[in-house]
Amino acid sequence: MKKGIVFGGQSYEHEISIVSAITLKENTKQEFEYIFCDENRNFFLIEPKNMKATYFSKGEYKKAKSLVLKSGGFYTEGVFGKKLQSEVYINLIHGSDGEDGKIAALFEFYSINFIGPRLEISALSFNKILTKYLAENVGVLTLKWESLTKNSKNLNLPLPVILKPSRLGSSIGIAIVKDSAQLDYALDSTFEYDDLVLVEPYVEGIKEYNLAGCKIGGKIKFSIIEEPKKEKILDFEQKYLSFSGNSKVKEAIVSDEIRLKLQNAFTRIYNAGFDGALIRCDFFEKDGEIYLNEINPNPGSLAYYLFDDFENTLNALANSLPKTRKIPISYNYINSISVNK
Repeated sequence: MKKGIVFGGQSYEHEISIVSAITLKENTKQEFEYIFCDENRNFFLIEPKNMKATYFSKGEYKKAKSLVLKSGGFYTEGVFGKKLQSEVYINLIHGSDGEDGKIAALFEFYSINFIGPRLEISALSFNKILTKYLAENVGVLTLKWESLTKNSKNLNLPLPVILKPSRLGSSIGIAIVKDSAQLDYALDSTFEYDDLVLVEPYVEGIKEYNLAGCKIGGKIKFSIIEEPKKEKILDFEQKYLSFSGNSKVKEAIVSDEIRLKLQNAFTRIYNAGFDGALIRCDFFEKDGEIYLNEINPNPGSLAYYLFDDFENTLNALANSLPKTRKIPISYNYINSISVNK
């Protein structure tokens, strides 16, 4: 089954998405069609040989074939425009456009098969505040938290805390505040990215575990459990520049009890509406309890590095996508009105 990768988008994480697509190309044997969405939301068909970071940073992609989105897929523009071969598209746009539901809405509107979160769950999981309510609703623990806006900066949680833009991923814009003298500056910096900020306690040395997975044939397929290496926090550089050149990840050494708790928490989150997506959940472990840190609905490079059999998993997921209900339109009602007049 031919697959296309859609990447880029109007997002703070635009460049990360490019790195993800290139990394996926270099670490799989599949021949994808590459669809780039530029900052103006124009689509271009990128030749595999041009999947290099400088091709995009220098604007050379503008010479590529322009694409339009229509019923069933992407088409080249022009009188003799042709439909691309892909039967399934992978949503690999990180952040806004990709994870907030815009692309999902377009794909669903045009009846396009795609791997990625659907519209409703995208809107929930893109917002870190709403994610907390989602976790609570399915019985998954989270650390204590509160939200701040530019008009309401009164902090109730005791220091130290960590500040996160509510609608931004990839560890962009986060800050650790250990004393009150740092708070105003840290808040101003975080508000540069979002007008809604999530505040959580910063726990020194807390255990962190990452787990990815998807549903295939009605059953969750789990990746290995990763314990990410980090300094104080898992920042952008550690998250993305490291994995882009490293396809090997060692499985974390955890007890059977912790493994089952992680998988149970993941399953509860996934079953909240992520059918058709391959997601990664980042968890904390404290005193034997598992807490959701965040959901990555479109994880970097689709978290291929966490699967021993990634390509088989991807192929199986492509064949297990949720079916879209097609509503029949008959015009019986309008016809009945016309007859009675």
